[in-house]
Amino acid sequence: MNKWILLIAMGLASAPVLQAQQVVERQGFEKRLTSFKAETNTHDFGEVPEEGGAVRYRFEFVNSGEVPVKILDVKASCGCTTPDWSKDEIKPGERGFVVAEYNPLNQPGQFHKTLTVSTNSEPNVTILNIKGVVKPKPRTAEEDFPAEAGRLRMKYRGFNINRITNEKPVVRKFEVYNQGDKPLAFNKKATEAPAHIGVAFEPQTLPAKSRGYIVLTYDAAARGELGWLTDNLVIHTNEPEGENRKVFTVSATVEEYFPPMTESELAQAPRLQLDRSKHEFGGVRQGNIAETEFTLTNTGQSLLNLRDIKSNCGCTVGVPEKKDLQPGESVKLKVSVNTEGRRGNQYQTVTIFSNDPTAPTQTLSLKVEVKE
Repeated sequence: MNKWILLIAMGLASAPVLQAQQVVERQGFEKRLTSFKAETNTHDFGEVPEEGGAVRYRFEFVNSGEVPVKILDVKASCGCTTPDWSKDEIKPGERGFVVAEYNPLNQPGQFHKTLTVSTNSEPNVTILNIKGVVKPKPRTAEEDFPAEAGRLRMKYRGFNINRITNEKPVVRKFEVYNQGDKPLAFNKKATEAPAHIGVAFEPQTLPAKSRGYIVLTYDAAARGELGWLTDNLVIHTNEPEGENRKVFTVSATVEEYFPPMTESELAQAPRLQLDRSKHEFGGVRQGNIAETEFTLTNTGQSLLNLRDIKSNCGCTVGVPEKKDLQPGESVKLKVSVNTEGRRGNQYQTVTIFSNDPTAPTQTLSLKVEVKE
């Protein structure tokens, strides 16, 4: 009996020693596992040509521990980076790898991507980085000038002057390209343009496979209207019959010019106030005319003049009771939408131009649900 008691007491006494030994062994094992490390965690590709195809870099790992290590997974931060890696266990003393492949196509500019490497070691995650700068591929004439008119290529099929005022004429240069094998000569004398649009060519004769400019001078004051305006422009060249006469559209959004004003001058200026800027007619049967009224008020201190009222299509009309409003005066603006030939939701606009220097252009938005 005493023998068994002695053996149990000895076992209990040795338990802490065994536990301590196990901790030391486990710590040593973990230490051996962490010996699997990349020789470098970052690679800089430098400048990479966009059209040169994918670039690759091989990250090397060394297992200097005492147990095999396995790469479990590698995940890239984007689809343009395709990883590959050692699939088999890497024995002590052997080398493993992770390959990062980056496709620069359609990725101009700087890039910085990561690969997350998961292993059965501790720590079990390693972050690898690749970076560089993608040099854009040279653009072709077809890419720069997608619109084509005979041998002449342009960025757009028309000329957009964009938003301007009627203070003074503005000059816009539009780059063009001669895609032909022969010089392209512009016939300035035969150019057909309205009086408010001046046309020039730089150069007058455009050499083959070269770029030049069509220069337009737009005089909005001479045009005499406000809002979005369009005109036709006809240019003649030395190309064969059928290609030598080119018809283009010139568009511009013209607003009234107001010179800089002092605070006291602004305080005395007219002010256009709308009772609302939107209206929904709801359901309207096709063929009927939807009508509503807006109230316009001059909240300023001098005469308000409604310069013009324009809609975005011929189906919508805005008619004011009068165009001159004294300070404090209000008028009704009748707006109608003709639904003939239309179906579904229709979105129309009516733009009001006035001599209010703070808001010379104001737009009303309309919605009609046309039912059959």
